[in-house]
Amino acid sequence: MFVIRQANLDDAPTLLKLAKMVHSNNLPADPDILRTKLMRSRDSFLGKVKTPWEREFIFALEDTDTGNLIGTSSIIGCTSSPGRPHLYLLVRKREHFSEDLQTGQVHVTLQLGTDDTGPSEIGGLILQPAYRGHKGKLGLLLSLIRFQFIALHREWFSQRLIAEMMAPLTPDSRNTLWEYLGRRFINLEYTEADKFCRQSKEFITSLFPKGEVYVSLLPPEARNLIGRVSPEAQPAKAMLEGLGFKYVGHCDPFDGGPYLEAKTDDVPLVQSTHMAKLGESKAGDSAKEYPIDGFVSLTGPAGFRAVRTNYAESDGGKTILIPPDKMYLISAQAGDSVAVTPRTKAAAEDDSGAKRKTLAA
Repeated sequence: MFVIRQANLDDAPTLLKLAKMVHSNNLPADPDILRTKLMRSRDSFLGKVKTPWEREFIFALEDTDTGNLIGTSSIIGCTSSPGRPHLYLLVRKREHFSEDLQTGQVHVTLQLGTDDTGPSEIGGLILQPAYRGHKGKLGLLLSLIRFQFIALHREWFSQRLIAEMMAPLTPDSRNTLWEYLGRRFINLEYTEADKFCRQSKEFITSLFPKGEVYVSLLPPEARNLIGRVSPEAQPAKAMLEGLGFKYVGHCDPFDGGPYLEAKTDDVPLVQSTHMAKLGESKAGDSAKEYPIDGFVSLTGPAGFRAVRTNYAESDGGKTILIPPDKMYLISAQAGDSVAVTPRTKAAAEDDSGAKRKTLAA
């Protein structure tokens, strides 16, 4: 069986191994940075972090049969603030027409943009290869439980959510758009620039051109990457779109991967999350006794713990029943107040495994 819980410092060695499997800004393969993130996450779950842009929540998926940590995902409470903006490339279309020639063209342009309004970000989803395609839809659990957590602590998160989708990379972890665009102004390897960006973004705003860049000046293999996601992230993109996330013409300045956005309160899983009292379940109840598929969590002495489970409702949804083994997984007992999120049709079945920067995301 599987439970998702808040990550702790003891998880650092396994999370480092997971981070090395993919290229991820939210979970860098650096032991010092990772430990700092875990300490920040611990304090964030405890409600001790008062500064919005320092809140970060790292979740761990555990196989309770083996005790192994097999996956992770995260939420960044606030990606920017005045003086420390979120950066993106704004994709526009420009029409040009000649009266003399009676002909014209439509050109796509890119321009560096900044956003200091502080959207929250979902990302950092990684699942061990051996568990991808599991019948328990483990990637789905890692992804969707974040929206339940956001609903439970709405005051910690922004009115807007973003998810950065990873663009295709070459086998040697290079990005073609960066080679033909970003590196013309910032003479660093793609991985070097991406790593340095975690410390400071000043070099981007100082060295990147301020005006519009016409994409037609780039070779086809570079311009075709703008707004494109890697094959591994396609299912994640479809799932987020099913939850109301949309591409608004914002791309990552390094690789051209699209940012998807949604209004937090419009996400169906945020809307449907509610609290309920846990009733007394009986051992041996058949599966049909629990007809609703969803996610149930408890925040108690052991911290945040959640499972995907079938459950039954009574008293207009104010009381729910879940199988006894699932109660055990989240350290719950009858009478506890738990969070409940029913699955929605919009939440597409996504279990594609490791999403590079996010599921989203």
